[in-house]
Amino acid sequence: MPPNYCSQCGSLLSLGKPTPDFREALPKRKPKRKLSAWNKFVKANSKKKIYRYANGKLKLKKMGIAFRKKKRR
Repeated sequence: MPPNYCSQCGSLLSLGKPTPDFREALPKRKPKRKLSAWNKFVKANSKKKIYRYANGKLKLKKMGIAFRKKKRR
């Protein structure tokens, strides 16, 4: 049986059953990975002034020290 084409636009028509919900036709997304403890710490503290240089970069060394101190408590 030859494939069916739309008479107006020329696109290929699917031969399967139509999906009732458009979300079922979309590809499944992978679930996001959980953030590590370090990632959570950086995300929570990256806006704080004590962990930022004047040009906007992060003071990662200072954050690492603070993270290790927090972890030890």
